[in-house]
Amino acid sequence: MLEHGGRLRAAARRYAASGEGDPAAWLDLSTGINPCAYPVAAIDPACWRRLPEDDDGLDEVAAGYYGSARLLALPGSQAAIQWLPTLFRPVVVACLTPTYEEHTQAWERAGHKLRRLPHAPLARALAAATPIIVLCNPNNPTGRILPASDLLDAAERLQRRGGWLIVDEAFADPEPEHGLAALAGGPQAPNLIVLRSLGKFFGLAGARVGFVFGARDKLEALREALGPWPLSGPARAAARQALADRAWQAQTRRDLRAAAQRLAALLAPFGEVTGSALFASLATPRSLALFEHLARQAILTRHFAAHDLLRVGLPGSEGEWLRLGAALASWRP
Repeated sequence: MLEHGGRLRAAARRYAASGEGDPAAWLDLSTGINPCAYPVAAIDPACWRRLPEDDDGLDEVAAGYYGSARLLALPGSQAAIQWLPTLFRPVVVACLTPTYEEHTQAWERAGHKLRRLPHAPLARALAAATPIIVLCNPNNPTGRILPASDLLDAAERLQRRGGWLIVDEAFADPEPEHGLAALAGGPQAPNLIVLRSLGKFFGLAGARVGFVFGARDKLEALREALGPWPLSGPARAAARQALADRAWQAQTRRDLRAAAQRLAALLAPFGEVTGSALFASLATPRSLALFEHLARQAILTRHFAAHDLLRVGLPGSEGEWLRLGAALASWRP
């Protein structure tokens, strides 16, 4: 299995020698999850006793939020990442990298041949003439955003040769103008498949709720592959609350934009900063040294060794901001 952010207990064990062996003492900035999660209200206790029901209103609320009823609720977008490749006959798949590596692993496991295109423009992926292109938008881990118009143009060009465009929009909620979920599988982009998640913007990673948008036949095949009750009743209830609360969503977008600017300014003296509204990525040849420095002070970030990149999530309180700032200020490369 691939390694991901959020492995706080493992980090605490590793750095126990420096006196930081208690996970509760750590500041976890490794995941890009909103630290100020949606405040889920009390859930009806019947959710724990009854089997989940697909007609509980979740699909309708989700359709209102995302702008499309061509959707399938999933136990996290990870479920779609793992199962989608099995719905296509083995072909050559172009993947814009760096990326969320679960995508590349899942396509290879399903028998596809991966063509990695490091830091390549979308035009290069199209020129490769592969029938399927997979990418993250905003990119994970760089935060780079491709314009929606460019992606729609790519989907159209792929359609002419019977191809598909698959876009992971796990980090798209803070800037919905870049999202394409509303068009996926529709007349304008019938060969577009979009993945969304409640784990990042809503901060509900533990609920394991995601959605996939696209053509009906693909959604139906995916639903069959997942089997009955893919989402728990409490997870469905929490998702209904979060997706319906427009006031919280609007305020959170404002808050995240301000926090992202603050984080970028904090990291700017140490290298080139990119990122999204939920994280900043610092490109520096000293990324490992900085990762280790922060870890020794019980601050966990995410290091991408192959790209000399350090991804840093948002602190959740003023005390955490001050703690991160002090740790960075004390670094002597």
